[in-house]
Amino acid sequence: MGCAISGLATKTEFSQRDREEAAAAAAAAHLSEEQVQMIKDSWKVIRDDIAKVGIIMFVRLFETHPECKDVFFLFRDVQDLERLRTNRELRAHGLRVMSFIEKSVARLDQPERLEALAVELGKSHYHYNAPPKYYNYVGAEFICAVQPILKERWTTELEEAWKTMFQYVSSLMRQGYQDESARQRNLAASPKDRLDKKNTAL
Repeated sequence: MGCAISGLATKTEFSQRDREEAAAAAAAAHLSEEQVQMIKDSWKVIRDDIAKVGIIMFVRLFETHPECKDVFFLFRDVQDLERLRTNRELRAHGLRVMSFIEKSVARLDQPERLEALAVELGKSHYHYNAPPKYYNYVGAEFICAVQPILKERWTTELEEAWKTMFQYVSSLMRQGYQDESARQRNLAASPKDRLDKKNTAL
């Protein structure tokens, strides 16, 4: 809906997306000091409108990717997206996501802390039944939502910095999701299966 990057994530195959995210993760690990500062400076402006951005981001997400509503059982049957703009639960969830973004921005120059934060969030999303394919959509809709707020401050360089950060965070969340998925599969294996695996490793 008017934002050039909306829906970009749907145009790639899953394996290609994995390769792109691996490349983005490597790039994000080397975000320049200038890019980090650009993100932090722009966040100071965005922060004044976090509730508004959170709502816009999720309403846009449900417009561009209606299947995402399946993850949010509270909004699954809401057909009128305008009603969502005043929904208290959506506002609360939007604020939680914005809080995570704020913490991520604060940790951009502390990669170990950022990694721990994002991986943990990915693990929790396994239990929310929110698969990794949705993570990139949120970053794309965030970028679309903040452009009008930043106005003339928005540049292609700033967009590139935010996109790289979101791709990096998404790849870490994907890692956490996959780690938790593997852990749960292992827990679900019967004691005999686990014993057999131990025996084959000897």
